Amino acid sequence: QVQLVQSGGGLVQPGGSLTLSCTASDFTLDEYNMGWLRQAPGKEREGIGCITSGGGNTDYLDYIEGRFTISRDDARNTVYLQMESLIPEDTAVYYCAATTRSCSIVRKPFGDVYYAYNYWGQGTQVTVSS
Repeated sequence: QVQLVQSGGGLVQPGGSLTLSCTASDFTLDEYNMGWLRQAPGKEREGIGCITSGGGNTDYLDYIEGRFTISRDDARNTVYLQMESLIPEDTAVYYCAATTRSCSIVRKPFGDVYYAYNYWGQGTQVTVSS
């Protein structure tokens, strides 16, 4: 079955770290640019960043302020989101998504580009709380 399967997530204290994984099943991840997005309660889904096919480039939205890192291991068909210095405002459901479009779509309002993602992970809850 063609899908993206996410793992990781959970409860972490402020200032803590967490790494999310996103593994492709029944398709080859290296053909896609891979984005990470999140959706907080009552808010629209927003982009976090993206890594290009081949991993040559990454792009992050400014609010991330260097706290998150996206990487990929195409041999494992997996993309990662490493999060550090987590704050309560990072509490959200996190999604990975595969796209054949430019990584720039993660910067656009989600409602304008939701159709541009080919595959989605199931989402994983991250809660930052003491």
